[in-house]
Amino acid sequence: MKYLVVVFCMILFSCGSGERVSKEVFDEVNKNMEVKRLTEAEILQKAMIWGDSISTQAQGQLVSALTKAIADGGPEGAIEFCNVKALPILGEVGEANGIEIRRASNRFRKPSDKPTEQEKPILEAYEYNAENNIASDPNIQKIEGGETYLYTKAIVIPGAFCLSCHGDPTSEISPKTLEKINALYPEDKATGHRIGDLRGMWSLKIPKSEVVKRM
Repeated sequence: MKYLVVVFCMILFSCGSGERVSKEVFDEVNKNMEVKRLTEAEILQKAMIWGDSISTQAQGQLVSALTKAIADGGPEGAIEFCNVKALPILGEVGEANGIEIRRASNRFRKPSDKPTEQEKPILEAYEYNAENNIASDPNIQKIEGGETYLYTKAIVIPGAFCLSCHGDPTSEISPKTLEKINALYPEDKATGHRIGDLRGMWSLKIPKSEVVKRM
């Protein structure tokens, strides 16, 4: 199926009595009208590129804010930051782009990060790949009758920076930090990680209409 996108060249003119648009102006409008037929494959490719860009943007904003929180308050400050500020940051990114964005993990810190039924098989595939040293590429698929795309991308522990909150609770997480984690996240499953471990995945619901708008 093909979709039609029409970009109109806007004309500003006064509406005084007897005024008309000249043939030259009318012809210029027709010349500047761009008609482009988009295939499903083109829209899907654009959604994949856009999903990667948005998830990278969100990751950058979180890391930047988290780095500042650690500088200001140490690992305990990072725990407080994630508890209060992480979701609003993702909400702002999603609202700005007209999408839904979240992180999902079976080793969640917040119960709200548990995978949905749609996310479970994808996350399990990423987990299988991680256990067998197979690279995990971003994934995109149609959901909700084909009018929405679900874009996912694996999240891994990039370096020692993360282990002060997600590492070995007996040797890498300080007692003070562990106390804060237990107080704020009584169901926490996000410790015991090593560098390179799968932390979870980005999950973006991208309406097809938003993709088409940007093409």
